[in-house]
Amino acid sequence: MKKKDIKILLVDDEQDILEIVGYNLSQEGYQIVTATNGKEAITKAKKELPQLIIMDVMMPEMDGMEACENIRKLPELSNVIITFLTARSEDYSQVAGFDAGADDYITKPIKPKLLVSKVKALLRRLKNEEQNTETLNVGGIEINREEYKIIKEGKEIVLPRKEFELFYLLASKPGKVFKREEILDKVWGNEVIVGGRTIDVHIRKLREKIGEDLFKTIKGVGYKLEV
Repeated sequence: MKKKDIKILLVDDEQDILEIVGYNLSQEGYQIVTATNGKEAITKAKKELPQLIIMDVMMPEMDGMEACENIRKLPELSNVIITFLTARSEDYSQVAGFDAGADDYITKPIKPKLLVSKVKALLRRLKNEEQNTETLNVGGIEINREEYKIIKEGKEIVLPRKEFELFYLLASKPGKVFKREEILDKVWGNEVIVGGRTIDVHIRKLREKIGEDLFKTIKGVGYKLEV
């Protein structure tokens, strides 16, 4: 997908943030749409069908967390990439952001060039998704990369995008030992700067959501993880 065809929805109640971020991304050739609160973000997302949503957390009328959860429920936006851009840097806020369905969590302040690099890394996944539609079947578990679905014993396990991509990566290479640096590169992109705790949080959430029995099944067919 070409840059001119990529639409980015910026959501923030501070006009200067919308202007600065919007200007830098529009200079890269992306289409920019803006909203000033969570409710407006949902309306704009339904209408514009963006490929990426960059959203603040603390906003009037509806905050970013609730807006993210609502957007994730919309079938027409099931593949949209969502990242928070916020001054909230606490660990619990980041965990809440991932639980709400976000793909990434970026803290303010951030230099425009670094933000652009992060956006490029996030959007690279659009190309990867177009190229990779494989379905994996491992240990009685079906992992559908195209539809972002995990089926175990006829039941669907729903995971946020980043957790799914991490799980898919582990399942795609039986017997392979994955190092932290490789996971960051494959799942987050080598232009995205995230801490090691990000992987730890996602691994913990995966264990909670899919269950220890599923992780044991993975290990039972030769999976290892070095983190």
